[in-house]
Amino acid sequence: MIDRRANFEPVAYLVGNREFCGLDFQLSPATLIPRPDSETLVEAVLAAIADHEAPLRVLDLGTGSGCLLLSLLAVLPKATGVGLDISEDALSMAKTNAKRLDLENRASFKQSEWTAALDPKAAPFDVVLSNPPYISHDDLAQLMPDVRCYEPMGALDGGPDGLDAYRAIIEQIPPFLSADGLLAFELGAGQAPMVGTLLQTAFGQPPSIHKDLAGHDRVVLFRKALRS
Repeated sequence: MIDRRANFEPVAYLVGNREFCGLDFQLSPATLIPRPDSETLVEAVLAAIADHEAPLRVLDLGTGSGCLLLSLLAVLPKATGVGLDISEDALSMAKTNAKRLDLENRASFKQSEWTAALDPKAAPFDVVLSNPPYISHDDLAQLMPDVRCYEPMGALDGGPDGLDAYRAIIEQIPPFLSADGLLAFELGAGQAPMVGTLLQTAFGQPPSIHKDLAGHDRVVLFRKALRS
């Protein structure tokens, strides 16, 4: 294990787990390592739906270990959720975590490239959240070795400008978002204006930006307005 760490292998992969939102998640190299910054996304969603009393349907795009979806379900006992990921190995880990947290009856997981596997005729989701790949091609080479060499590149690589996943999700999501649904993204450094513009252009309404504990723009929330 010492040799593996000397080669920059992340501690979370060496020990096989990581705490997130007070819960213990098993991990593998197929899943991105949950980080405290991402807890801001969970907290922002919970604050935004605090007054929502009806049972919620939650969709997590690019679910990885399932940490975002399962952290929400753990504190929303009436909610159910679906986690989608293109990686079968990541989905296997998410299912393991759901079972370990006794949430397997309220969480289901399916292989999908973003929304491709969803049925547009099914009931829409009240909350859609994602921590998508948002590192630009040029910035990938600048990542620390423990990230660049070990974490799944598909969960990091956001395309030439880091915005490919945001564009795809924003384009695909309207049929799957309820009439007053909430769309929530984690953001990379400096991306708030660009992602905000994508949302404003697509939906005609401005989103809200939320900062992490370090004061960085970390989360963008968009709530679909009810039409009169």
